Amino acid sequence: MLTWDEFIGFALSATLLWVGGAFAAFRSTEFSKKAFALTCTGLCIYAAFIICFWISLQRPPLRTQGETRLWYSFFLMLCGLLTYRRWHYRWILPLSTLLTLVFVIMNLMNPEQHDRSLMPALQSYWFVPHVTVYIFAYAVFGCAFLLALAGVIKHTGRYQPTIDRLTCIGLAFLTFGMLSGALWAKEAWGYFWSWDPKETWAAVTWSIYLLYLHLRLYGKPRHQKWNVLLLATGFLCMQMCWYGVNYLPSAQNSMHVYT
Repeated sequence: MLTWDEFIGFALSATLLWVGGAFAAFRSTEFSKKAFALTCTGLCIYAAFIICFWISLQRPPLRTQGETRLWYSFFLMLCGLLTYRRWHYRWILPLSTLLTLVFVIMNLMNPEQHDRSLMPALQSYWFVPHVTVYIFAYAVFGCAFLLALAGVIKHTGRYQPTIDRLTCIGLAFLTFGMLSGALWAKEAWGYFWSWDPKETWAAVTWSIYLLYLHLRLYGKPRHQKWNVLLLATGFLCMQMCWYGVNYLPSAQNSMHVYT
């Protein structure tokens, strides 16, 4: 039976392939099939661990912070790979690999206890779609932020249309996540919204990305640095919504603390 102890083997194998893919992409001025193949193989290895761990736990591995970081690492690399495949930006694979490794290392340095139990509120058909959609939206926003950062480093705005498309996709998934969460809350607790700390920060994050798109569509042209600042603010609020709220005193009585 697969346990969390085997994660290091899968993580190291996937990481070596991702680093190799990032290096191949960075060295090539055009689309690199080698970079694509290496990154894709690493994703398959990582996905194999998630699937086997799911089977071993006999529940979706989406309950603890470590388990959500596991999915975020996978989705971030997947978004980076799809972005690279679609637009051939050689910076996206190195940067997405670097950010992914941060979350992989966090999981390696902070092992958790994983059991099969799920509290009653999580025993719902909303559990898997709600959490996975949210984590995928976070990954898309992560890619948008990385591309904006690359634009600042290279002093170019050529990534801006792609960033806007990624932000639209991320906002769509985030909106679905919030709506599904509201329906789930109604089913579990009897009301759609309670201004719980996590819900409040989710609303703040959603509002910031909506403001970014509004300014891009209807505002006057902004300097690239201001776009990055707004995306960085959204990215930080996203981290606060994801796990930062757990460190707030008010979170001790939060309905969203399941560990």
